[in-house]
Amino acid sequence: MSEKIGVIGAGSWGTTLANLLAKKGLDVTLWAYEADLVEEMQSTRVNSLFLPGITLAPGLHFTSSLEEAATGKEVVLLASPSQVMRGVIAKLLPFLAPGVTLVNASKGIELDTLMTMDQVCAAVLPPENGGRFCVLSGPSFAREVAQEMPTAVVAAAADPAVAALVQRLFTAHYFRVYTNSDVVGVEIGGALKNVIALAAGISDGLGLGHNTRAALITRGLAEMNRLGRAMGADPATFAGLAGMGDLVLTCTGDLSRNRTVGVKLGQGMRLAEILGEMRMVAEGVKTAESAWRLAGRMGVDMPITEKVYQVLYEDKPARQAVLELMTRDPKAERG
Repeated sequence: MSEKIGVIGAGSWGTTLANLLAKKGLDVTLWAYEADLVEEMQSTRVNSLFLPGITLAPGLHFTSSLEEAATGKEVVLLASPSQVMRGVIAKLLPFLAPGVTLVNASKGIELDTLMTMDQVCAAVLPPENGGRFCVLSGPSFAREVAQEMPTAVVAAAADPAVAALVQRLFTAHYFRVYTNSDVVGVEIGGALKNVIALAAGISDGLGLGHNTRAALITRGLAEMNRLGRAMGADPATFAGLAGMGDLVLTCTGDLSRNRTVGVKLGQGMRLAEILGEMRMVAEGVKTAESAWRLAGRMGVDMPITEKVYQVLYEDKPARQAVLELMTRDPKAERG
């Protein structure tokens, strides 16, 4: 493989994926916003801010210049937080070659427009750059991938050849990549699992037990499915890695930032206080609002998402939110 790859975003996930590719011998340049972080990674081969304790591959290059990160690259991986993705892509545009393959590894729904990341890219990119887009998603804590623990994810693209290219580039002996054509479903699954993880964390913080968490995961999956179908997704996607797989991981794993925020909310901490303690982004906090607004626009019933939004932004007590979920009008499980 001879592709030159730029990775935009040196958070834990962007750094991990850049390192995975560099360990395979690919020519990879990792862009970080923080110039001092670039200097640290160049001198120590460690990203102490976002991926401490992991030695980065000798061949991995670092830069704080978007021009250097994107110019001449056949593949550009986007790993910036979803709420700043539009601005990052706009700044990248002058340096992207026609026909470059863009791979999105960020999970969220843009708050101002209620667009998924593939929709954001389609809106910003010129036609010559819009057809080679792929989403990389699935149950994958960055630290475990960095430690080469076996992981399976999905690469979704409208063009099967693009999905196959991304599969080939990212597959490693510990990182198995499946292909999928349902970009919408994979994007919705990746975004909404963070919201449901907040709910699961709130439940755990309240000490409500395993039954409650299982109910939240299962009914959260139903909400994911309903919104996905309304947006044209394949329901089967939500039974796969980008749906149920990522949902279970994020709702149960101690490495989940979104679940951690939920736990602290359930324990009585205020959101501003929780976020003030965090260096890394918990995507579900903003996505809870954008998903709730999108559900309203699409006419989709998403009661768990609504209660998470109310706890985050309307100061609804967490126990009251749980009681309101449990005392809703009786319904059939399907429908």
